[in-house]
Amino acid sequence: MFTGLVEEKGEVLSFHKEADGWRLKVKAHVVPEGVQLGESIAVNGCCLSAISVSQYGVEFDVLEETRRLTNLKNVDFGSSVNLERSLRFDGRVGGHFLTGHVDGEGEIVELQSKGADVLLRIKAPEAFARYLVYKGCVAIDGISLTVAEVDGPVLSIWLIPHTLAVTTLGERSPGDSVNMEFDLLAKYTENILAQQDR
Repeated sequence: MFTGLVEEKGEVLSFHKEADGWRLKVKAHVVPEGVQLGESIAVNGCCLSAISVSQYGVEFDVLEETRRLTNLKNVDFGSSVNLERSLRFDGRVGGHFLTGHVDGEGEIVELQSKGADVLLRIKAPEAFARYLVYKGCVAIDGISLTVAEVDGPVLSIWLIPHTLAVTTLGERSPGDSVNMEFDLLAKYTENILAQQDR
């Protein structure tokens, strides 16, 4: 489980295919601290298991399915990725509950300043548009954000300067792909109600 509060931007050192699958190596300074082998780390919102940890970074095995269904397929040497260690229950919990299981990719349709603020508009996959609600939660590349407006599959989000500075959103442009995870409670509620209707 994660909160969507990104701890740092990591830098991709390598992402290549080996005999036994894809291997991702990320340079990081904060996230490796206290992480044990096999523990989960969210990389652009994707829950990955650490297979090697040092003071300089973390390595992960990446399933072909994960690569195919997320924007990790677009990262290469020097790319920035959002990193978050898994949730601990011995402190404050900000953001919202995330699993790190990406539902699909969205596309940035607008990212621009509106006065002192920055507006981000994303077109979500049509199949998940029903989970978008005004003032609801959504995770974009593992970042917990609040939906400000919904127009069909397009959602609008207002970004604070801190989010732009400490996450990869400050490096994004219209047309870029983003990983999206929709509200877990909404998905479970939908499933339970569907079972009752049978």
